[in-house]
Amino acid sequence: MLKFWMAPGGLHVEPAETRDAKDLARIHGQSFYRGWPTGEFVSFLEDSASPAYIACDARRRIAGFALIRMAADEAELLTIAVDPRWRGRGVGRALMDAVLADLMLSPVRRLFLEVDEQNMPAIRLYEKLGFSTIATRKGYYPRPDGSAATALVMARDLG
Repeated sequence: MLKFWMAPGGLHVEPAETRDAKDLARIHGQSFYRGWPTGEFVSFLEDSASPAYIACDARRRIAGFALIRMAADEAELLTIAVDPRWRGRGVGRALMDAVLADLMLSPVRRLFLEVDEQNMPAIRLYEKLGFSTIATRKGYYPRPDGSAATALVMARDLG
């Protein structure tokens, strides 16, 4: 079955493939203090329990991605990142819409995620999508200055 979702700016969302690992690592590294190496993305992309979604143009230039892990009737958003040139244009929302639409066709009934409590654009997006904060994790995200940020644990029921 072909999976394909529309996205803004002439982009679309489709499942990621192993060949996308290098681009995902690059975008992740631009988005987080501790980016994940290409090999980590290869491992995830080879595992059917961790589907990834890419927002890209017709020439498969990737503007952003989302990676989840599924276990029984739950899933976790492991990471989502948008290339700095594409931020603020609805790419993250399009990726989350695709993730949620795809999960609605699966046995998954609840989606979890962690987000830095200071990442207000992401928190606003997740709240608009029906997520609510269920817990916090102090010292979860390392920062360049040696301190650590608190993560909000958010969840959303899928029906």
